[in-house]
Amino acid sequence: MSWTDKLNDTKAQVKSLNQALPETCAGFGALGKAVKKDGALSYKEKEYVALGIAVAIRCEPCILFHVEALVKLGATREEVADVLSACIQMGGGPGLMYASKALDVYDELAD
Repeated sequence: MSWTDKLNDTKAQVKSLNQALPETCAGFGALGKAVKKDGALSYKEKEYVALGIAVAIRCEPCILFHVEALVKLGATREEVADVLSACIQMGGGPGLMYASKALDVYDELAD
């Protein structure tokens, strides 16, 4: 299964959850909307942080969503790779493995 297929499957799962828990998901959505506003950090910079956390906690669906956001925000492969270098430094071997997944997601979604 491609990363794009996994992303689409995850979006369908989240949509189903939104239908089952509309108030809870609306609250979470409001939090996400607030974070997307530029503050001391730009939304793009916040997405770099979120990607780093996603790799560190080994959340594959989170990697998919945050890489997709970074692609849409114009992040370059080099910028994403630079973020992933910090993930590797902080996460050791497991960080290396999930960083390689995140870069593979970027390559597929950026095409």
